[in-house]
Amino acid sequence: MLAALIAAAVTTTPVPPASPTPRPNVHPALWVVNDEDTIIYLFGTFHALDGKSEWFNDEVRTAFSSSEELVLETIVPDSLKKRVPQRPAPQGVGMQTVGPFAGSASFLSTSKMVMSAGRSQGMSTDHGADAILREAADTAGIPVNGLETFDFQLGMFGKMPGAKPPADPAEAARTKAAVAAVLAQLQSDWNRGDVEGFVPMLEQMEARSPATYKLLFNDRNNRWAFWIAKRLRQPGVVFVAVGAGHLAGKDSVQQKLSLYGIRTTRVN
Repeated sequence: MLAALIAAAVTTTPVPPASPTPRPNVHPALWVVNDEDTIIYLFGTFHALDGKSEWFNDEVRTAFSSSEELVLETIVPDSLKKRVPQRPAPQGVGMQTVGPFAGSASFLSTSKMVMSAGRSQGMSTDHGADAILREAADTAGIPVNGLETFDFQLGMFGKMPGAKPPADPAEAARTKAAVAAVLAQLQSDWNRGDVEGFVPMLEQMEARSPATYKLLFNDRNNRWAFWIAKRLRQPGVVFVAVGAGHLAGKDSVQQKLSLYGIRTTRVN
């Protein structure tokens, strides 16, 4: 009888559609570098996100909207986008760095272990800050360029030392769960603009594989700081977006810029 009453109520009483739950407003870190006639915004991205927060607003949106050019780590050719997942990074790279989502090159997100761990947290590169920014730039007609060529990144990954993933299924499952937990924590840190939350990952990578750390972070941050210093000689407003891990720690892009006597100022 109760079931019949419930069924009758459902069929005779219109139920208004539920209002969509608003996404929480978050504040990832943004810096600015400027001189008399040049403004360069320096934004730390997260390459894959769960899409549950609203970050492309407030200071980030204002800075982006005032910019004349978007500069990413690299530009994946449109013709290759569907092929990238079929060309995974070297075995174990994702487990060593965790950083495809945390701040290393976007192509590392093809690591099967990290992709799987990210998906378990609802993360996708489609929701990633890089993808959102590029789509916004394309829509607004803003030129998009890369700090590195796609071919350069492919060559870089070929030089990276690999590590065998766990052969035991139980151990592999525990590793995946651990990676997923790290990704979730790093995304939370990113949402709060807490770049210091990325430092333990960087320190762990440097301790375990100094060559990988040097290749992925120290050397690249040096080159990117040089690019920014050189770009300051040209008037204009530029929005530079690189993985947030590159803007944290002792070898951050900001620290490299300080060697040129260039000061970065936190915007939010």
